[in-house]
Amino acid sequence: MSVVTSTLSDEARTVVGNALQGALVDLVDLSLLAKQVHWNVVGPRFRSVHLQLDEVVASARQHADTVAERASAIGVTPDGRAATVAKTSGISEGPEGWIQDGDVVRTMVDALGAVIRRMRERISATDQPDPVTQDLLIGLTADLEKHHWMFQAESR
Repeated sequence: MSVVTSTLSDEARTVVGNALQGALVDLVDLSLLAKQVHWNVVGPRFRSVHLQLDEVVASARQHADTVAERASAIGVTPDGRAATVAKTSGISEGPEGWIQDGDVVRTMVDALGAVIRRMRERISATDQPDPVTQDLLIGLTADLEKHHWMFQAESR
């Protein structure tokens, strides 16, 4: 039972809620991964990669909040708990210890690519049931693709 009601049908709310929950988990995990490698990056490009990671963290956290609030607005309770993120994220576990700047860049290219692929699936899934959520997902995916592009350019 939901305390918050929605104009979406129950079926549409389920589809959209699943898309938003998946997006939330991936964004939370992306922010955690980026912060983890941010703390441990070493190498000649330390400063530029370190600062670039801060941008990803800020972006992922902002989008996670927007996604969670959209879920709440349609009567779906968002779940960003650590156990839920660990079980359902589409991002591979990051490396441990000090990480060379080139390895950090490759890690972020892979993680961002995984999240973007899953976001594009969610964009498709929300087309009919809720264009408002679809629009939100399109916008945040564009932002993630910008970060993906920048890390790919860093790796060449």
